[in-house]
Amino acid sequence: MAARETIEDFLRLSGNRTLLRISTAGSVDDGKSTLIGRLLHDSKNIFEDTLAAVRKSSRTFSPEGGEIDLALLTDGLKAEREQKITIDVAYRYFSTPHRNFILADTPGHVQYTRNMATGASTADAAILLIDASRGVLTQTRRHAFIVTLLGIRHVIVAVNKMDMVGYDRKVFEDIRKEFSDFSAKLGVSDLHFIPISALKGDNVVERSRFMDWYQGESVLQYLENLYVGGDRNLIDLRFPVQLVIRPNQHFRGFSGQIASGVIRKGDEILVLPSMKRSRIRTITTFDGELEEAFSPMSVTLTLEDEIDISRGDMLVHPNNVPRVNTTLEAMLVWMSEVPLDLRKTYLLRQTSRDGKVRIQDLRYRVDVDSLHREDSDTLRVNEIGRVVLQNNQPLFFDPYDRNRNTGCFVLIDALDHSTVGAGMILDRPTIDTLRKEPVKEQEIARLRNIRKETGQVTRADRETMLGKKAVCFWMTGLSGSGKSTISAALEKKMFDSGDLVYRLDGDNVRFGLNQDLGFSDADRRENIRRVAEVARLLNQAGVTVVTSFISPFRDDRDMAREIIGADAFIEVFVDAPLEVCESRDSKGLYRKARAGEISEFTGISSPYELPETPAVVVDTQRLAVMECVDLILEALPDRSTDQE
Repeated sequence: MAARETIEDFLRLSGNRTLLRISTAGSVDDGKSTLIGRLLHDSKNIFEDTLAAVRKSSRTFSPEGGEIDLALLTDGLKAEREQKITIDVAYRYFSTPHRNFILADTPGHVQYTRNMATGASTADAAILLIDASRGVLTQTRRHAFIVTLLGIRHVIVAVNKMDMVGYDRKVFEDIRKEFSDFSAKLGVSDLHFIPISALKGDNVVERSRFMDWYQGESVLQYLENLYVGGDRNLIDLRFPVQLVIRPNQHFRGFSGQIASGVIRKGDEILVLPSMKRSRIRTITTFDGELEEAFSPMSVTLTLEDEIDISRGDMLVHPNNVPRVNTTLEAMLVWMSEVPLDLRKTYLLRQTSRDGKVRIQDLRYRVDVDSLHREDSDTLRVNEIGRVVLQNNQPLFFDPYDRNRNTGCFVLIDALDHSTVGAGMILDRPTIDTLRKEPVKEQEIARLRNIRKETGQVTRADRETMLGKKAVCFWMTGLSGSGKSTISAALEKKMFDSGDLVYRLDGDNVRFGLNQDLGFSDADRRENIRRVAEVARLLNQAGVTVVTSFISPFRDDRDMAREIIGADAFIEVFVDAPLEVCESRDSKGLYRKARAGEISEFTGISSPYELPETPAVVVDTQRLAVMECVDLILEALPDRSTDQE
């Protein structure tokens, strides 16, 4: 009975252990493999027969004798043992009573930077080794840059070989300062320094008796206590469909791994790219049905409605959608011996979605030693650059720094199907980015000797003369919802009532002011920015403005609100279901979008983010045009300029 309880206790404790994925990084011969070997050896994670084989190999590859070569526990290739360097990525699994670990021993030689990037791509934390006798090297900086580029938030800097410098505290502190100064440019969120000797075992598993000046944890103690639960994205539901399961006519399930977020039975979901909605009926795993599931679980979902869904589609929550676009900007690590060719078509794989992609632009190549940007028309093996890609079909993605699972991709050679590159998708401009631009404009003004001029007639003067304050009605909604019709009727009614009013229509401005803009996220944002600036100028002239723009992204509308002024900005959500909008589509745009003839079309291949707190909501499926106009005018605040 006691033995059974012991086994059950052991299994229960094992099931409750958390998992930590770790990657090592650093220059050649900094001691990465030796550190891993020491961790395995001193934490009692090596079987006796394995240890005996390593002792035998130590005599073969280190004929001069001496201590057991713990690096041989991970350097499995014959070439690695002969050259005493790591070439391939070696994974080791070990555990302690507190935690399970997957540890990747990655190569330090510049020739194998791509292998290092591969090993670090799934890590929660990175151990960056620095040889105390050599200090911070070029390859140290290179790997630090890649670690932060790959979004690893927790970096442990292990200053190794302290025994070779007499355990000198000053050496450690000097390296700490030099690396801290460099890493400040990279924005590492969690940086921790530990002085160690992997060969002797100092501060690896047990605290060192030779460095009593260091009062922190050993490497293993720190890793056991490192909290990474907050790093997981449990907010944004992203479920890429990998397989449709149809064992019989009564069951149709959609299988895949939850990339991020949480999903529960009964949740409303939105299917991309069809934009169809349904609710979760069941969540099934190998062990049975669940009430909820979360990343990174692999599950099969069934829905309450029959919807056409296939591999490559994505299920999300309706009010939390990823970016949907055929164009994206990314940092690209080139992994092929054949250089990047801007004229070539590559295959792109992102989550479960595949496509053909052209690299439209190589903005710059990064000198990872100095972090400087260099002009280039190609990338060679192990080089990193910023690129703009154009895919042949919409991709569903998030910025890599928000979601590592949906923000990454690989490029594949279309001829031999070899992996040639790995990319991290960058964010598009946000309202926070634009808030910083006035400072830049001031600098441009100083250099170009220009300045902003103000006239002698103010906005208040004009509004007093007209007797009313100018505002901007910002109509937003899907194509076909009725924005243009309602805005035209609103303009006419206000004009007939004596208002000085002007209408800005989404189609009209693209004939002149914005004829140079397309429909990418960046161009759409610029379209809204220009219109908001025009609306602000008209308001300053005392003219009330009525706009009708799809303006699908919340942060674009927030930008317009900030430009125009919150007191003058009246957001009107023109609401109509997608199927109603399609039925009103006299131009045939929805039909063309569903046929793939129009890319990045809102509601079909590009998302619409619902307004959170609009001033007015008009339901055009239920209300007539003039009823909508009256509802909008009822929400209009008192605009009188009387001072009584």
